[in-house]
Amino acid sequence: MTSGNGWLPPERFDAGAFVLRSLMPGAGPALHAAVAESRVVLRPRMAWVTAHRDVHASERIVRERRARWLLQEDFTIGIFAADGATVIGGTGFHLREGPLDGRQAEVGMWLRTSWQGHGVGTDVLRTLLRWGFSPAWGWLRLSWRCDADNLASIRVAEKAGLRCEGVLRHQASPTAGGPRRDTWCFAALASQPAP
Repeated sequence: MTSGNGWLPPERFDAGAFVLRSLMPGAGPALHAAVAESRVVLRPRMAWVTAHRDVHASERIVRERRARWLLQEDFTIGIFAADGATVIGGTGFHLREGPLDGRQAEVGMWLRTSWQGHGVGTDVLRTLLRWGFSPAWGWLRLSWRCDADNLASIRVAEKAGLRCEGVLRHQASPTAGGPRRDTWCFAALASQPAP
């Protein structure tokens, strides 16, 4: 995997109970419905939620994410129900830790409120790690960050076998005017895959 050498990121992974795939134009209404259902829970932790004002804004965001995918600048992945149409959350391989050539990415995730608390997050993260470390993607390091008070996210990381590497203390909030918080940092390496 190196930018500009003809490598194309895989578009889709069917995990049976859910499908991981690039967001494609036309997914705005399904994405908006998932964000709208979960807005109250997501807003304190994820600043991007406010941009999903209506279906048109969500469709614009889908198209922007798709463009960044094609340019190999970031890889936002929709989590779809087995029907392939219902958005149940989002994840991705985000190039926040350096360029694509470094073969490391940060994984983020959110789940639609009605899909939380059933082990789906852990299953998605485990699947994302297997897929990410496979030759199709070829990542060498995948990291996960979450607020210290987000116990559900910490449990997902631990259950998926990620190793806690430390805590970034007293970081600025990702939402405007939010309180400062501690951030837990987890990671997995291709050379030491999670169980």
